[in-house]
Amino acid sequence: MKKTNAIITALGIIALATVLSLAFYFTNQRNNEDRFSVTGSGTVYAKADIANLTIGIKTEVKKTAAEATSENNEKMKAIIATIKELGVEEKDIKTTNYSLRPSYKWTEERGQELVGYEVSQEVTLKIRDLEKIGEIIGKTTAKGANQVGNINFTIDDEFELKNQARALAIEKAKQKAQLIASQSGIKLGKIKGVNETNYQPGPIVYSNAKMDFAVEEAGNVVSPSIETGTNEIRAEVTLIYEVK
Repeated sequence: MKKTNAIITALGIIALATVLSLAFYFTNQRNNEDRFSVTGSGTVYAKADIANLTIGIKTEVKKTAAEATSENNEKMKAIIATIKELGVEEKDIKTTNYSLRPSYKWTEERGQELVGYEVSQEVTLKIRDLEKIGEIIGKTTAKGANQVGNINFTIDDEFELKNQARALAIEKAKQKAQLIASQSGIKLGKIKGVNETNYQPGPIVYSNAKMDFAVEEAGNVVSPSIETGTNEIRAEVTLIYEVK
């Protein structure tokens, strides 16, 4: 008898748990059905205040690794000294590539033959005075730099600009929700949730950066003209409304 009562009690507990689970499920289903979400995006544009630039030097093939390394290091020291003289701080100069490679040639008589070594070295600069970009390029090339590129423009502190973009995104989402509600006949209640998409584009220049090198009659490269353009700061927000 006791065993039968225990079984009945267990079955009752299981039945109650099932009823509660179903009630919770259908309540959630109804809550989800009573929700309406809409997404808005906001974009602001601002002029960049930081230029990132890579400057490097690749030396000609030398017979020994020591010769190639010595020549490359001497020229890079002169390049870095020039960069510092133009106002770029040491904290904004970073070596991003250094390589020492053997160089070979192939002939039918001897096959592959070692002819020497070449060294490549690059530094990446963070230039805070954008007026000096052209001068930095011109004077470093005069010191022997023969690899210049990967220029992009960024904004040092995007916090306030991001806030502006987010405010625009929220306002557009609200406008869109009101428009859809009026067209569809639904009635919107309170905002029950907000989600922001993590939008992290890389440094983008929307007015193409121009590097027009002026060349003197002697063939020396002088300061190029650089146009920084503007950067885009974007936010995307989803608002979740209660539907009455």
